Amino acid sequence: MDQGDGNSKISSVYINNTHGMDDDDFYDRNLALFEEEMDTRPKVSSLLNRLANYTNLTQGAKEHEEAESIGEKKKSPQMGTFMGVYLPCLQNIFGVILFLRLTWVVGSAGVLQGLCIVFICCCCTMLTAISMSAIATNGVVPAGGAYFMISRSLGPEFGGAVGLCFYLGTTFAGAMYILGAIEILLMYIAPKAAIFESKHPEGEGAAMLNNMRVYGSICLLLMSLLVFVGVKYVNKLASIFLACVIVSIVSIYVGALVSAFRPPSVQVEKTTYLWKRFCQGTELNASCDEYFNSNNFSKIEAIPGLASGIISENLWSAYLSKGDVVEKGSLHSSLVSHPASTHQPYVFADITTSFTLLVGIFFPSVTGIMAGSNRSGDLKDAQRSIPIGTILAILTTSIVYLSSVVLFGACIDGVVLRDKFGDSVKGNLVVGTLAWPTPWVIVIGSFFSTCGAGLQSLTGAPRLLQAIAKDNIIPFLRVFGHGKANGEPTWAMLLTALIAELGILIASLDLVAPILTMFFLMCYLFVNLACALQTLLRSPNWRPRFSYYHWTLSFLGMTICLALMFISSWYYAIVAMVIASMIYKYIEYHGAEKEWGDGIRGLSLSAARYALLRLEEGPPHTKNWRPQVLVLLKLDEDAHVKSPRLLTFASQLKAGKGLTIVGTVVSGNFLQSYGEALAAEQTLKHLMDKERVKGFYQCIVAQKPREGISHMIQSSGLGGMKPNTVVMGWPHAWRQSEDPQAWKTFINTVRVTTAAHLALLVPKNISLFPSNSEPCTEGYIDVWWIVHDGGMLMLLPFLLRQHKVWRKCGMRIFTVAQMEDNSIQMKKDLATFLYHLRIEAEVEVVEMTINSDISAYTYERTLMMEQRSQMLRQMRLSKSDREREAQLVKDRNSMLRLTSIGSDDDDDTDVQMTWTKEKTSQYRATHSGCSTPEGFRDMLSIRPDHSNVRRMHTAVKLNEVIVNKSHDARLVLLNMPGPPKNTDGDENYMEFLEVLTEGLERVLLVRGGGSEVITIYS
Repeated sequence: MDQGDGNSKISSVYINNTHGMDDDDFYDRNLALFEEEMDTRPKVSSLLNRLANYTNLTQGAKEHEEAESIGEKKKSPQMGTFMGVYLPCLQNIFGVILFLRLTWVVGSAGVLQGLCIVFICCCCTMLTAISMSAIATNGVVPAGGAYFMISRSLGPEFGGAVGLCFYLGTTFAGAMYILGAIEILLMYIAPKAAIFESKHPEGEGAAMLNNMRVYGSICLLLMSLLVFVGVKYVNKLASIFLACVIVSIVSIYVGALVSAFRPPSVQVEKTTYLWKRFCQGTELNASCDEYFNSNNFSKIEAIPGLASGIISENLWSAYLSKGDVVEKGSLHSSLVSHPASTHQPYVFADITTSFTLLVGIFFPSVTGIMAGSNRSGDLKDAQRSIPIGTILAILTTSIVYLSSVVLFGACIDGVVLRDKFGDSVKGNLVVGTLAWPTPWVIVIGSFFSTCGAGLQSLTGAPRLLQAIAKDNIIPFLRVFGHGKANGEPTWAMLLTALIAELGILIASLDLVAPILTMFFLMCYLFVNLACALQTLLRSPNWRPRFSYYHWTLSFLGMTICLALMFISSWYYAIVAMVIASMIYKYIEYHGAEKEWGDGIRGLSLSAARYALLRLEEGPPHTKNWRPQVLVLLKLDEDAHVKSPRLLTFASQLKAGKGLTIVGTVVSGNFLQSYGEALAAEQTLKHLMDKERVKGFYQCIVAQKPREGISHMIQSSGLGGMKPNTVVMGWPHAWRQSEDPQAWKTFINTVRVTTAAHLALLVPKNISLFPSNSEPCTEGYIDVWWIVHDGGMLMLLPFLLRQHKVWRKCGMRIFTVAQMEDNSIQMKKDLATFLYHLRIEAEVEVVEMTINSDISAYTYERTLMMEQRSQMLRQMRLSKSDREREAQLVKDRNSMLRLTSIGSDDDDDTDVQMTWTKEKTSQYRATHSGCSTPEGFRDMLSIRPDHSNVRRMHTAVKLNEVIVNKSHDARLVLLNMPGPPKNTDGDENYMEFLEVLTEGLERVLLVRGGGSEVITIYS
């Protein structure tokens, strides 16, 4: 019955599992095949469940996953496009420049050039907004806004550099807004509040700057305290400040419309008043100022009105130099010997104006487009709200700016527009004279709006710095990642206030504006670059919801940003770029490594693929040949590198250029030794970092080391970037080693490299080679050019001498002349050859008669070598016999035990052994030469092979000459003879190499790859 219930329960799953087993349990049972991998490869249901709870966090980022795990229930974001993006962008874009400087910009540049300035700046921000919308809708953008977008798109180096530039821009923007607020306060609200006053007109400017510094510093302190106490108060005030901005702008439009029907009765000055001010009495014959007498001074309407046609006069530019008198464009002053006196109430230009200067001053009034993307966590649908809200805000502000330029040009007289501080209109704010119903609407509104913008900047900048510091890409900024318990950035706020104070100490709005213009333009430039790059690379993850973008628009935006930087101030542009470059290089060398899947990494992949495919088109030309090195390192039982100096030597040879692959072989089975292979790779990585070798590391697991090395030589590299040179160590103390595998692996590697047409470098006595901290102060690198194998012997000393260790070493080239050679002519030819190769070296030709009589020493040495080889062979044979006998006994015992257990009729079982006692004795008698005295006598009576004697003679003679000439050399480079074709002579080959290099401290055996690596042609 129970069984039946169980069956019905299982079957009910297929029908309607309301009372049966839990779905998840059944699902897990169905996935039993994958249960061992559940911790690394989660079920699809688990993944989807996690994504459903996803809120404003970067996917895969460890710190955000930790934040999720805390389990705090956050309020679901409710803000829409209007409140969440549109209004914050409006508040950030509209600022101090609109009220304090736009009239002056229009008056100086004229309506046409004014429209051009506004249009260029608005185009720049619009194109940047399109790029930003694409990036912002390609995933969730957390706190950090522009910094986050750039760093995740272009990598930590660009992100850090541009993030800090954006931070500095925002901080200086705060300083600019504070200066604007203080200018409104001291000029238009409470002029008597000035602390510093000058008795002489020449000092008024300096006194005003000092007032700005004092009041600006006090204002900054109060604002910083407000932000420090709580950002919630700033957010509550934001809506009030925004209302002030909107009311002020509306009053300007209403005033302009009213002026069409009833122009405001604002006159520049009254005639009687003018006479009193410029003459010593009211009488007509009173003595007057020379400049006043020479020119026609008349009363004009400051605001002729919209219907007056004054726009025709204001269309064209009227740039002034510093100290020029502000005058009506149609009534130029006469050129008199007496300039205008500063003691009289003339209006002078305080700075020299130009189109480029005005661009730099106006541009900050279009910044602030990132406000929406910074609030993505508070939006109901960020993917939809950010593009719509930002672009609508830019369109609105652009229309307001463009229409304001036309209205100012059409309503206000040009001479009043050029009066920056409104001295000619009774010290009123120029734009205030146009406003309706009273100028105080603009004055009060602009004061509060600039205060609000300053607070926003001082609130946003520390959080941006905190975001950069928390990413841990710039080590010295880590301290600014900490803050109060509630996350408020205390230290970052302090630094922001100090930097803003620097801006306030400059004290001039016109000088601070171009500074933040540079930083914002650089930020916008990289936003456009990020979008263009991602679009052109076509990364699989590049799928923005905002589809109205194109790489050409991003590229155009980038070009405009770059042009505006140099148009507004080329020296500020260079300074900003230098700062960004220094930060970039600092992060590159000292910053933490981050893998953010950025576009630069994608660009590197695309560039690498393109370059590799180009390299595949054909073998490299001799002129382009450079050693692409595969360094073979051996690890001991504790996974430590046995000869780390091999890598040191490779780094000296490379001098930072070309490809370096460091490889090792781990003996064993890949399935069991995978962890060991990873540990070996980490060991190689640490050694490469220590030796400052830039390259790749590779570990191969193989049953036999020689097979692993062979596989590595065959498979290393990719396409045209394959190693062409192998560097490996000499088998140390190979004669004393009982196990012949070390030197047999060495010879096998020599054969493999030869078969693969690779060059081979074998440093002997590698432990005596100098480290990177032990430069050779004198001495020679000696090259013994016995045979020509592609010119490696010529090229290697040249490459080594590029490194600081070998730089001061001279170079000597020795070659060997036979009996039939003309040694004098050889020396001349070699000197000419080196001259054409552009290599400086001393040349010497050594005469050596190879066919001279073979010395008794050579004969004895050959005999000892062959006797030793035969003795070792016999010892190995006897050892293998003993092992074979032990195995035979073991096999016999196990066979008998199996048959006795597994068979009932074990009496009839006849085990046939392959090796019997008679067979073993016979084999040992025939094969063992050293187990009997006769065997020893046979071995002692052998005569050495004639070819071996000749080889030994060559080795001995060459060694004598090399030791004689190069005993004091810092390094000796020598042709490495090839191994014998018959493997029986391998041990003799090792002996020849030992004899050839005896008595030399540092030797580099060189074997070419069969191709020419050096050429005399250009």
